[in-house]
Amino acid sequence: MVLNCMGIVILQLSEAKITYEKLGFLESFKDLPIAFISLFAVNFISKIGTKNALILALTIVGICSCILPFVEVFWFYKLWFAIIGTCFAIGKICVFGIIRNNISEEKSLAKTMNSVEASFMIGIFVVNTGFGWLISSKYSEFWKFGFISISVLSAITILLFSKIKISEPLQKNDNGLISSLLNFVNKSVIIFLAVIFCIVFVEQSFNSWLPSFYKNHLKVNSFFALQASSFLALFSYIGRTITANIIQRFSLSRYFKTCLFLIIAVLFIILGIQFLGSDDSKTLLFLFPVIGLFLSPLYPVINSKMIALVDKKKINLFTSLIVIFSSLGSSVSSIIMALLFGNGLLNYYSLYILLAVSVLFMISLIYFHTVNKNI
Repeated sequence: MVLNCMGIVILQLSEAKITYEKLGFLESFKDLPIAFISLFAVNFISKIGTKNALILALTIVGICSCILPFVEVFWFYKLWFAIIGTCFAIGKICVFGIIRNNISEEKSLAKTMNSVEASFMIGIFVVNTGFGWLISSKYSEFWKFGFISISVLSAITILLFSKIKISEPLQKNDNGLISSLLNFVNKSVIIFLAVIFCIVFVEQSFNSWLPSFYKNHLKVNSFFALQASSFLALFSYIGRTITANIIQRFSLSRYFKTCLFLIIAVLFIILGIQFLGSDDSKTLLFLFPVIGLFLSPLYPVINSKMIALVDKKKINLFTSLIVIFSSLGSSVSSIIMALLFGNGLLNYYSLYILLAVSVLFMISLIYFHTVNKNI
């Protein structure tokens, strides 16, 4: 919820006359700490334990979400997102480690990871819907107080998680950080990380900037812009849930490539409507969320295929690489989108995304051709 409230913050702060260039770099304050902290989070998690690390991250998120409504200065948003990014990095490494330590077969991994990532989309849906209602109400000036509800959810989650027993993996720190990372350097891993970068690059183009595209280009109000974006999250949830239930019947590589092909097909339909019909057609409001059906399974499917090849003792370190390249993809995407929005090039929004998906498709073909090599 907190990681993907960037679209709401951009929408609201842009109305406060903060430029899109500044808002675009705001995302970097979330993503770059994720990339930096991920490398050091592995040793931190191994020292205090997976369970304690997750509880600590949730506690910090809850406290920060309580503070945000009472601070008006823009620089605090930078600090807030940096802290949120750090906590997310710790949380994601812990969760991936728990999954890998309990499941080894790649299709079972794909099923579980799609289920876990589907819950991620519920958070995005709830945060967009909830804040959409708040922003459109007579209490819209108090929109930031919606973050207090996230603090309450954090407290409930800590209470529930503290009662659960999980097995802690044995950690051995025989090698230094750099030498451990160098063990992962080979052709298949490098291409895999490029695929991860591109997937998140495309996802972030939707998650953070679709509400602003709806409002500024399609001329809908803030409430409908956020609700339409909520449907992107809802379709993403459906896509991951369906994938979790049917993925064991298919080849992961074919399923991945089929999803990419369908994304490209929908984008061509959108481009056809924009450039052959009406550039601001309200039909686009309903077509963009459909992309979530096919975009959402890509990240968990490709991760599960690669993670299945990684030794359990190395999974936290490998997850840190995934988190790093995910955050870099998110940050670069947001900076480019800020330039598009800042220069009034919104009519090229879908064309830009199509180009990014095409690059992703080509890199994916190379990856699946080399993935049979072990790490």
